[in-house]
Amino acid sequence: MKKVELLNLKGEKVKDINLNEEVFGITVNKNVLNDAVILTMASLRQGTHKTKNRSEVSGGGRKPWRQKGTGRARQGSIRAVQWVGGGNYGTPVPRDYSKKQNRKERRLALKSALSDKALDKAIIVIENIALETPKTKEMMNLLNNLKIADKKVLLVVSEFEDNVILASRNIQNLVLISAEEINVLDLVSTDVMLITEEALKKVEEVLK
Repeated sequence: MKKVELLNLKGEKVKDINLNEEVFGITVNKNVLNDAVILTMASLRQGTHKTKNRSEVSGGGRKPWRQKGTGRARQGSIRAVQWVGGGNYGTPVPRDYSKKQNRKERRLALKSALSDKALDKAIIVIENIALETPKTKEMMNLLNNLKIADKKVLLVVSEFEDNVILASRNIQNLVLISAEEINVLDLVSTDVMLITEEALKKVEEVLK
């Protein structure tokens, strides 16, 4: 049974708690994990890139000069691709970049990411985050108490609180999400997962 220390806001140990082996103790499936990361990153692409081809640019309805006898190369339109102001060829068009992954694979990928974090001892569980003021300094004090102020941190909470949101939004290396929003990309792109005890229970309840 994997154990992790439960800490208070001062970084002091309160007790040891057990992590669910079905969620944090599985063999990491790197292939499924990699597919999930690619899927998530692909879904963030808008796919709205677009340039105009020769049928979409304005002008060019008249042949610029007669076919023969001018000594110049034959041209049919001043909006052909070789002309300045002409249409583009082979350039991007709007498309959907999203990929698919079945439900079992998505769950396996998330469990693999969490198990990898547990294997690296990169999970910190705290009792609760209750900040008195919405000041960034308070959140920085917490990170300093936990000795993770210099790392990229994923902060997972059970429910959003105004003070926590306001205190964390100006910290570049801190990502704040709720337990329902936990995802593979945020897990693999951060050094440490800082999670409240209540949020941990929610994650285990959903994934076990």
